[in-house]
Amino acid sequence: MKLGFFTMPIHPLGKDWRQCLAEDREAFLLADELGYSEAYVGEHVTDQAENITSCVAFLAWIAAATKRIRLGTGTVNLPNAHPATVAAQIAMLDHMLDGRLNFGISPGGLLSDAELFGNLDADRNGMFLEAINTILAIWAGEPPYDIEGKYWTVSTARTAMKEIGQGYLPRPLQQPHPPIVVTAVAPFSKGVTEAAARGWEPISANFLMPQWVRSHWPRYVEGCERVGRAADPANWRVAKSVFVADDMATAKAYAMDPEGPYWAYYRSLFTKMKKNGRVELFKTHRDQPDEEVTLEGICQRLIIYGTPDKVAEDIQGFQEEVGTFGTMLYAGKDWKDRDLGRRSMILMAEKVMPRLSDAPAGIEAAL
Repeated sequence: MKLGFFTMPIHPLGKDWRQCLAEDREAFLLADELGYSEAYVGEHVTDQAENITSCVAFLAWIAAATKRIRLGTGTVNLPNAHPATVAAQIAMLDHMLDGRLNFGISPGGLLSDAELFGNLDADRNGMFLEAINTILAIWAGEPPYDIEGKYWTVSTARTAMKEIGQGYLPRPLQQPHPPIVVTAVAPFSKGVTEAAARGWEPISANFLMPQWVRSHWPRYVEGCERVGRAADPANWRVAKSVFVADDMATAKAYAMDPEGPYWAYYRSLFTKMKKNGRVELFKTHRDQPDEEVTLEGICQRLIIYGTPDKVAEDIQGFQEEVGTFGTMLYAGKDWKDRDLGRRSMILMAEKVMPRLSDAPAGIEAAL
């Protein structure tokens, strides 16, 4: 199992934005220093708590300061931008990273963003598919392009001057394109099947109960089988909320504090999901009454915390429950206590992962 990093940071309202961004940047640089294999950052435009408004801009900020780690958009919300803009920005970012970019994409889940960009009542899944198809066509094509869709049209036919390079859209360094990853946020996600059929790789979100995480692997296998491709568990990434400390008392006090960053993270998500009618993500079984789903129960089930020994044991148990996966993405939270936030990432890399590599292999992913 590889260790990666994923953050859609939820910071306290009123916290200085500069401090939020600086701490998020520091977490990525620390992950690179510690040998995390990859790191993803989310984006939202209309959320004071999730206050990274552009994952592309954030990754461009840290590109030259990282050396080994692969960086990923987690995710670009495709309905909210013109596909030509995304294609050009991602191509440039891939060059800036010398080919260390993973291209994470989604239809976008924050409804206030959708309202802002005028697609709240639109078919955002349809827009998502047209957008990525257009982006891939741009990268594979030549000017004047002439790509016409329902939502966007891409052409430079009237203005292209090939002799001076006008009218060209750039291609990424990685060919034919950077690895494409999608985040699965629903039980039995059909999107995982379609992604697998196209050669894309899934990330299972860290706010899903283990049984819903487990449901993603058969969907991935289904998509791979459709195109005659072997389904490799190494391509499956699973995000998880983890806090590691040198002693159990510190770990429990920080991770399970109702006013701490871990509960704040799930409080924000739980509030949004209830408002959007998606409480089922936090249910232990599909017919569980909504009123039985509580923030305390969510945090108790979804946060792994403790000493390195306990965290390694709990992660191994989690893997035995959901199936074998290739990369565990440590889910970044606000650094209410900077020293404890850093220490947790350090212990995860230096103490927990060696224990996992020495442990017996987990059960094979369910087929």
